[in-house]
Amino acid sequence: MKVSGVELEVERRGRGQPLLVLYGEEALELEAPVLVELAKYHELIIPSPPGFGTSERPDWIESPDDIAYIYLDLVQALGLRAVPTIGFSFGGWLALEMAVKDSGFCSKLVLADPYGVKIGGPADRDNWRASPARAATLAGLPPAYVLTAGADPLRDEGDEYAARLKQAGVPVTYRHFPGQFHGFFTMGKLLPQANVALSEIAGWLKALK
Repeated sequence: MKVSGVELEVERRGRGQPLLVLYGEEALELEAPVLVELAKYHELIIPSPPGFGTSERPDWIESPDDIAYIYLDLVQALGLRAVPTIGFSFGGWLALEMAVKDSGFCSKLVLADPYGVKIGGPADRDNWRASPARAATLAGLPPAYVLTAGADPLRDEGDEYAARLKQAGVPVTYRHFPGQFHGFFTMGKLLPQANVALSEIAGWLKALK
């Protein structure tokens, strides 16, 4: 479908309450058991970002900030409001970009091994549009489930983001999986811990209806 002048591939799977799924940079989630399980209880709405799948990528799209605005327009075009959202890796970055621009677009937010959640020290970029977790306040964001893995180089950023959410009074469930690696939750056929993570995320989404 065409949104903001950009042709986007939007896949739908399953039936039930809509769930916006923003997949990672390698798109491993598309073939992973995690989506099969979620599709049992939700209608999954899975857009491909510009340049991924069959979605086109005009030259003016230069950053996740641009994609976030397109995705907010997509949510509006689909007639969705306060839609539960799950973002994996790069998709987590996009989901957070969307949330700090318009917290009302989603009712609850799952961030699984997100990257781009830059907090860091004074040498880091202060522009919240490039590093959304550096926004002046995170108050008013929807309830969040933040998952990190022990062997993930992005773990500390996820830890700090969960802490900032808590400080801002945002309901947050933080789950850390020691010894696991970035994207482990896509490997449910091989890693029992991936299935534990999936079960917990699914239960959290149901509990917040």
